[in-house]
This record gives sequence, C-alpha cells and structure tokens, in this order.
Amino acid sequence: MTLVGTTPPGTTPPPRLPVRERATAGARAGSGLSPMLTRLAAERATGVLERERGSLYLAEGRVVHAESPLAPGLDVLLLTHGTLDNAAWREALERADERHGALRLLLDAERIPRGALELCHLGALYDAAYFALTPSSTPGRFRYGAGHPLGVLRPVPVGALERETMRRRELLERLWPDPLADGAPLLRAEAVAAPAPTARQNAVLALVNGVRTASDIARELGRQAFHTLVDVRRLAAAGLLTALFPPPLPHLPPGAPGAPGALGAPGAPGPMRAPGAPGTPGGPGASDGPGAPDTPGIPGAPGAPPTPHPPPGVSLPRVNDPDITLLKRLRDALEAL
Repeated sequence: MTLVGTTPPGTTPPPRLPVRERATAGARAGSGLSPMLTRLAAERATGVLERERGSLYLAEGRVVHAESPLAPGLDVLLLTHGTLDNAAWREALERADERHGALRLLLDAERIPRGALELCHLGALYDAAYFALTPSSTPGRFRYGAGHPLGVLRPVPVGALERETMRRRELLERLWPDPLADGAPLLRAEAVAAPAPTARQNAVLALVNGVRTASDIARELGRQAFHTLVDVRRLAAAGLLTALFPPPLPHLPPGAPGAPGALGAPGAPGPMRAPGAPGTPGGPGASDGPGAPDTPGIPGAPGAPPTPHPPPGVSLPRVNDPDITLLKRLRDALEAL
C-alpha cells in the first residue's frame, strides 16, 4: 500500500514545481508596457528610445528625460509661473554641451533652487512618459549614445516609471472609463444637478471652446497634461463637458474634391451631359436607371429592342438581383397596358 504524497522506495522523486519569486513577479508586473525598454534597462544602455507618442532618454539603463508632443515640456512648467527667468533658460541652452547640461548650468549659476528644479523636472518626465508608453501600432527605435541637451539631473529607474504609468492609467479608468476626452476637442455641456467645479476645474472649463484638447489646455495653463486629464475626466463624469468625436470635417467649397455633391463623392450624381448626347437619356446608347417608364432601353418598353429568348431546350440561370426583378415587373406592367 502506497500513501498518496509519498515516493516508493528505490524510485526517483519527481522534480519540484517551479515557484516564481515575489521579487521576480513584481519586476515582471510592469514590464509589459515596453519590452524593449525593459531590455535596455537590463543592458544599462545609453541613448534615446523613440516611440509613436514620445521619446525616452536613457543613461546607463535609467530614464533621465522624456518628451511627448502631448505633454508640456520642462520649459513650459518653469517659465509659465515665473519659476525661472526666460533669459536665464535661453542662456543655459546656448551654453550647454556634452559635459555640462543646461540643468547643471542653471544650478551652478544659482538661477533656481535645486528642489524646485528637481520637482519640475520629475513632473515633466513622468508626464511625458505616460504618453510615450501608451500602446502604439508602430515599433519603437533606439539610438545608442544619443544624449539630451538638458543633461542628467535625477535618473529614474525603469521599473518605477512603469509602475507610476500603470497607476495613472488605473486612476483615469476609475474616474471616467471613456478615453475619448483625452485627445479630442472639448466642448462644454449643461448638466443637471452637477457638483460645483473646483477652482482648478473652473480654469479648465474657461478654456474649453470646442477646439482645444486637454493637451492644449495644459499648455495654456502651464500644468502637467496628466493632471489636466484628471480634471477633464472628472468634469466629463459630472456631465460638464463632452468630447467632439469624431472631429468635424473641414469646410470645403461646393464642387471641391470630397465635398458633398462633388463628382466622385459617395452618393454624388454623375457628370451632366447635354440632352440627346450619346450616353444621355433619349440619346444613342442611353442606359437609364431602373424604373423609368416609357423609356427606351428597358426591355418591353415602347421603342425598345425585342427581349432575347434562349434557344429551345436551354434555360437561363435564375437571377435574384432586385434591380432585374424590378425591371421584369415593369415590363409585365407595360405589356398589360
């Protein structure tokens, strides 16, 4: 008798089932955002990862900068509210080289406190990375050795960046699960018994005009784009704004390609010809639409050629085309007159 869970004497015990370590599981939890970025972090690579909606700059496997056309840059965050003088920013960019980045020059010249600069820098980095790591339809490309003129200030581990990006996605999903308001033009809406908007939300609503997107409003206000998305989704959940999606078609003059009624447009009429011309109703070689009574070219109509019949013993295949059926009914009605 052999007890369950025991190994009989003289036999090799079975191999133990693989157990995934908690540290490994945590490391893999956020690695699905960009497998290439995870591999570059393991290689301690230096360069820039270019993706569809943004770029990530790496130094020895850590992210040092991020840029996206959907997020305001570090200059917007620093200059809009007077944290840094515009002339000092331009001077630092002009003097920056491979050894001394613009951020280091600003700190050495004591143009801005280190804490304020680091706070704005990390805010812009996480903000742009959120958009750069969104799912895309095109593969990313990495250029080794490429640096950023701002230099290195405070690198961010890839794992921490991915976890923060996932946290932001989940937050927006909880606030309002419809992502259309993130990139479409916004329009104000009248809600019944809606909660009173906060001061931050009122600033967003003041710039909603049916043309600006959430990213446009973030640049106007000098705020991070993600924080603006939070306000936008809360306002959408309250019914105070809506997204214009799909975007309105551009106005085209009559007759322009693609305009309603233009030649070649869906549902547009065919080219006009003079009456009696070849290919026109009543002209040689005319082919009119179905259902026009007393019109030459319809089988059985006055003046139409005789309807061909198949040879004896030969049957034509049955046609279920609704246009052909209509023509047959019209022919029978004309013959009964």
